[in-house]
Amino acid sequence: AAKRLDIPVPVTPTVWQRGVSACAVCDGAIMAKDTQSFVIGGGDAACEEALYLTKFASEVHLVVRRDALRASVVMANRVKEHPKIQIHWNSNVKEVTGGDRMEKLILHNSASGEDVEMAAGSLFFAIGHNPVTNFLPAEIETHPNGYLKLTQPRRTFTSVPGIFAAGDVSDHVYRQAVVAAGRG
Repeated sequence: AAKRLDIPVPVTPTVWQRGVSACAVCDGAIMAKDTQSFVIGGGDAACEEALYLTKFASEVHLVVRRDALRASVVMANRVKEHPKIQIHWNSNVKEVTGGDRMEKLILHNSASGEDVEMAAGSLFFAIGHNPVTNFLPAEIETHPNGYLKLTQPRRTFTSVPGIFAAGDVSDHVYRQAVVAAGRG
């Protein structure tokens, strides 16, 4: 398994899954429909989720904490050129508010120090995952990012005979259950 990184914004429990989610593909069609939607992140996953949300949301805001995207050039260009996506550079979400569902958020620009309150119907986090491999013996080789190294491409063999890996712990690209199922 891979655990999503902790959400860097205080979110009241009443709005979790009522406008706030960690998966745009899972929840976007329902939560983002005809709303101003926000995605936090600057990598390929965040860009992919922002592009996906353009099918449903009236406008998509990509909140990037730096002054550049970490996404591939192709993905970054798609996002920058999409008419429904607005990028907020050097920004982070400071606060999320609402009653029984999300209603607005406060964006903080770290370059200018300015806070802006915006109406928001949905917020998605695409900030990364950590593989859950810390319980395994240290002898198993890992990539620098903590995912298990496979000794043969598209197979389940690790550096320790008798220990096999499939799915999220060995795939830092797709990280989906279908990868685990496909590897048997």
